[in-house]
Amino acid sequence: MFGIVRPCRHRLGEGLATQWMAHLCGLCLALRGDHGQFARVVTNYDGLLVSVLTEAQAERSKGWRRTAGPCPLRGMRTASVAQGEGARLAAAVSLVLASAKVRDHVADGDGLLARRPVSLAARRVAASWGRAGERAGCAVGFDTAVLVDAVDRQAGLEALAGPGTPLLAVTEPAETATAAAFAHTAVLAGRPYNAGPLAEAGRLFGRLAHLLDAVEDRESDAAAGAWNPLTATGTSLTEARRLADDAVHGIRLALREVEFTEGRLAHRLLVHELPASVDRAFGTASCAHGRPGPYGPPPSGPYAPPGGPHGPGAPLPPEPPRRDRRGLLAGCAVWLGLACTCQFCCGEFEGPWSRQRREGLCTNGDCTGCGDCCSCCECCSCCGEDGCCDGCGCDCSC
Repeated sequence: MFGIVRPCRHRLGEGLATQWMAHLCGLCLALRGDHGQFARVVTNYDGLLVSVLTEAQAERSKGWRRTAGPCPLRGMRTASVAQGEGARLAAAVSLVLASAKVRDHVADGDGLLARRPVSLAARRVAASWGRAGERAGCAVGFDTAVLVDAVDRQAGLEALAGPGTPLLAVTEPAETATAAAFAHTAVLAGRPYNAGPLAEAGRLFGRLAHLLDAVEDRESDAAAGAWNPLTATGTSLTEARRLADDAVHGIRLALREVEFTEGRLAHRLLVHELPASVDRAFGTASCAHGRPGPYGPPPSGPYAPPGGPHGPGAPLPPEPPRRDRRGLLAGCAVWLGLACTCQFCCGEFEGPWSRQRREGLCTNGDCTGCGDCCSCCECCSCCGEDGCCDGCGCDCSC
């Protein structure tokens, strides 16, 4: 699973976390339903933003949710998941961009892709995903050619970039592609007047995604001798951070111009979670209890008390009743499903036998789950039941 918007369940609150999972599962199932099981590997956290924005603008109807069957990623539980044109647009965008990413890795000869048999197979997969994304885009009235054109131009811009080249010249294709996808959510939702501000928000989101990817890969690219936009253009981390913070602020301003039907989840992800993504990429404190990074130590304040989230000596939450625990064979089957789908590493899951909620080893590394996270809108009166601003445009910050 990849993407820059990886929200912490403890910051989202139970209600918004449930909605977020509905869109994540909806994207995954849309990929499976229209393009086969293997297509589910392109499911990503940023792609579901397209589904979130579409639903946030649309009038409520009975067709926006359906009940999905048991899945190992949900501890073999059923769930209400998002469906409809928003999920299908998210699937189309995810397929086209994943196709481009695979072609890029093949061109660079990364890892096993340097071997001819593997690279040939990868090219076939990328071509298949590209065609599938084009078909899915046409089904919801979205011309994926703008995405393909942006990807094709990216390689040329990277080849010409050198010391002194403006970094934003390199991020332009990503900005253009994301702007088009965000703007089309207004068309699907029947609010064409939202297309302008959403295109601006998408443009800045594409810039931010490219910047953060460059920052996170900077050291590994240097070690491998791979191309990196920061190194190639001679852009410092300080300048990259300034551009990232400007993009976050610009997204906040653009969303003020968007008319939402119910925009709390979109507001939470794009206004309050993006700064955490920036902090995570640059190694500064995010959520609470972040680790020190190149911009100084984390701020003093909340910390995880010794002895767990309830403090030293405090009783732990009770084990679930015995009737809720799985038997040996059922638990083994769930364990196998979790292991095969990497959920032990990169997701939230229920214990195979105990059914207790667990965090994957690589999930939300910036949060200990101690419950001391700041509430995003304590300084204003527009908070919703999940402690998140309802999109009023307040200037409070976490």
